[in-house]
Amino acid sequence: MRILKKLILGAIIVGSAFLQGNAQKLTSHKGEVADTYNFWLYTPKHTESPNEDAKPIVVFLHGASLCGNDLNKVRRYGTIDAIDKGRELDAFVVAPQNPGGSWQPDKVMKIVDWVSGKHAVDQNRIYVIGMSLGGYGTIDMAASYPDRVAAAIAMCGGGTSKNLGALNDVPLWIIHGTSDNAVSIAQSDKVVSEMKKSNSKTPRLIYDRVPGWNHGKPARLLYLQEVYDWLFNHTLQDDDRKVSPGFDLSNGLLQTAYKGLQRITNATKKTSKSKSRASIKSKVRSKRHKSRKR
Repeated sequence: MRILKKLILGAIIVGSAFLQGNAQKLTSHKGEVADTYNFWLYTPKHTESPNEDAKPIVVFLHGASLCGNDLNKVRRYGTIDAIDKGRELDAFVVAPQNPGGSWQPDKVMKIVDWVSGKHAVDQNRIYVIGMSLGGYGTIDMAASYPDRVAAAIAMCGGGTSKNLGALNDVPLWIIHGTSDNAVSIAQSDKVVSEMKKSNSKTPRLIYDRVPGWNHGKPARLLYLQEVYDWLFNHTLQDDDRKVSPGFDLSNGLLQTAYKGLQRITNATKKTSKSKSRASIKSKVRSKRHKSRKR
């Protein structure tokens, strides 16, 4: 009887580990990388095989409202929230949390390098996307690492880098609403102006000054598959690193941003866990019943 109990307990533990291992693609990392940020890491499916092809990595930089020391805040909106809702990306996703102040590009890149040391990350496909404070961080990241960032999308932000001219080497899409009262569109205008001083043609830039958009409107773009597909269209190995055409932001596409996505709430997670536990218990009872028959 004792042996049977041990077997049943073992089955529960193994079953729970199996369910969690297959369900969890998102992991939090606190204090694991020296002199950088805490972060979320999304690992795509089928990345454990040694023969697996290297996959791209997307860095999402949040705005000021998500700053702090509670990593769960980073799941309120953006790429990680899109994944929580069901958006599947065939790429690693890193979402660091800024405790406050400007984003530091070197700290962000340390996380990318750490993930690259543990997983098969395609170094020709490193992407950055962010809005508001994260828009500033995206611009500064691309300007600091134009030879490593394959493409970037900066929304409703600006830039503090002293080397904004380097952005001309990176396929870059800047999006800013004309009715943004939180971060003036003049901040993005300044970035573009500095880029033009270096190269008047700004050959790899798409700049959308969207009429009527307020500060929060661009957040919907973070839930669109088309946004990530645009990033994935670029690699460091592209001939002349040409920028892919953007898509029309005024054609109602934003209305479909959440289509097919469903928020996974704490209640949903608890229900899912309860169902998993109930399933395991049911299997254990079945094994007990069969054992008694024998």
